[in-house]
Amino acid sequence: MRIGIDARLIYYRQAGIGQYTQSLIGGLARVCAPEDEFVILQHRKDTHALRPGVKTPAANFRRRSTWTPCHHRLEQLALPLEIWPLKLDLLHSPDYIPPFRRNCRSVITVHDLAFLHYPEHLTGDSLRYYGQIDRAVCDAEGIIAVSHSTQRDLMNLLGVPAHRVTVVHEAANQVFRPLAVADLAPVRARYDLPEQFILFLGTIEPRKNLPTLIQAYRLLRLHGGPAVSPLVVAGAKGWLFDSVFALVEQLGLADHVLFTGSVPWSDVPAFYNLATVFCFPSLYEGFGLPPLEAMACGTPVVAADVSSIPEVVGDAGLLVDPNDAEALSEALGRVLQDEALRQDLHHRGLARAAEFSWDRAARETLAVYRQVMEA
Repeated sequence: MRIGIDARLIYYRQAGIGQYTQSLIGGLARVCAPEDEFVILQHRKDTHALRPGVKTPAANFRRRSTWTPCHHRLEQLALPLEIWPLKLDLLHSPDYIPPFRRNCRSVITVHDLAFLHYPEHLTGDSLRYYGQIDRAVCDAEGIIAVSHSTQRDLMNLLGVPAHRVTVVHEAANQVFRPLAVADLAPVRARYDLPEQFILFLGTIEPRKNLPTLIQAYRLLRLHGGPAVSPLVVAGAKGWLFDSVFALVEQLGLADHVLFTGSVPWSDVPAFYNLATVFCFPSLYEGFGLPPLEAMACGTPVVAADVSSIPEVVGDAGLLVDPNDAEALSEALGRVLQDEALRQDLHHRGLARAAEFSWDRAARETLAVYRQVMEA
């Protein structure tokens, strides 16, 4: 097979779908047959190598620079013109929407349908792009969902039959692992991180439910006193974030909540390792990679019991109602105060994270490619 993988988004966004795409490419390079050829479509300005921890693609991988930008209004006109000369058998679009005019078969990955659940949280451009999802799921010959939760959303919200969707779980990148103390010290010093802290890591946006976490943290301090560990919020400002900062000021928590801003991907494993507990109160996730990354680092996890998150965390973390600040506060307090519980969650998390593998994800994705080609 000659398989194209649309990796243009990596130039704009290394996290999220960009991370999925790079990790999948690394896995495919390790498990694919040598007779299969892969063409990686990248942005013409993207000269960066793959991230640390992702194996350099094998000899049967080549890169093709493209001029068509992601999510552009003319993308459906321009991208097919760049793809046609490549004579692909199949094109994999990890960013949901394939080119609808093409001379090859198509596989898409649907990560979540947050834009259908929470359309008010998206920009106009994002709604325009992801609003093509109805056509995309009808047009593609193969659909990959990253969780059973997302598969159910595809069935319930878009009417896609179950047999058309293959669930292929993501995994934590191999850079997420327990690190030596000496490797952590520079990151702690660079961000002035406290000895113990509660960590939230992600984009500051409504779906991540930071106001409830901040309310829970206030309750934790009211019940536990000044000895309660600080809260560290690591991540870039997304949209509708002003209320988060205002709430911290309103509740008098400015001296106890540290906003680090965006954290380079290379520093993220150290953040997980340094944290006493990782909290992920998100209202909705298509997969929920951060809890899995934290568990792979051995960090205890408290997370929401909604959408795909229980599917990822299993019994390796504490799951609570993301709308219940009191329950969230209680769970965080238990982890902070109980050393035996932290050790138990440490071991459970490492074992749970080991159940997910990018090599397995790559093999299952290859099976989807072959199924599509044989249909």
